[in-house]
Amino acid sequence: MRKQFKAMTLVLMLSVGLAGCADTQTINQQAASSYTQTINQMKQQGVIDTSSATSKRIQKVFQRIKPYAEKANDTGVPFQWQISVMKNNELNAWAMPGGKMMFYTGLVERLKLNDNEIAVVMGHEMAHALKEHGKQKVNFNMATGLLGSIGNVALSAATGYDFSTVVGLTQEYGLNKPFSRSNETEADEIGLLLMAEAGYDPEASISLWQKMSAASGGSGGALEGLVSTHPTDAAREANLRKLMPDALELYKKSNKAG
Repeated sequence: MRKQFKAMTLVLMLSVGLAGCADTQTINQQAASSYTQTINQMKQQGVIDTSSATSKRIQKVFQRIKPYAEKANDTGVPFQWQISVMKNNELNAWAMPGGKMMFYTGLVERLKLNDNEIAVVMGHEMAHALKEHGKQKVNFNMATGLLGSIGNVALSAATGYDFSTVVGLTQEYGLNKPFSRSNETEADEIGLLLMAEAGYDPEASISLWQKMSAASGGSGGALEGLVSTHPTDAAREANLRKLMPDALELYKKSNKAG
């Protein structure tokens, strides 16, 4: 089941870009098209959560940080930010080029995340989109028919639903994960400042990644989707602590302004 879900995550994430010669606008449009079709099919299968307390909390955090993400966008192309919440017990979240995002209910509920900790993950994933890490990782030659064929098998096995129509679209893309360590560090840094500027306590970043580490037993094994590409090691915590004074200053200014 874990291997099946790992394959499912790789396909569903769709955090992708077209060939390196494609521009940001084209990449974002293609990602948006795949995202829309994926979400529509997931709605038909009843796995999109729009009404639970968890979903409402996630949406609230998203709406609060979004203006700051829009302000931080220096790609030259406006993003059409959007988030969906998936009813799934796995610990995962992802962002596509152009700001299309997904949070899994299991991430919040199993780790008992407070709103500040949700904001840490939210800012981190937004930062991946803002810095176009998916575009940097593009390799069009990897987007072969093999991806589409194994993707539908994995999705069907993990969920019991047929995603063949949507998965076919992923053949146009190259998966952008795993991100490099430098990409992860950059997402940590930018995400921390985003959430702090939005008025969320940046010190929650330490407790969030400690929860991640505890859930994975320190190895990442229990978090196939998120922690496998978002390492929760001592170096990450040390880097966050170095950034904390600047983040706390933004946090204090936000609270005064509010």
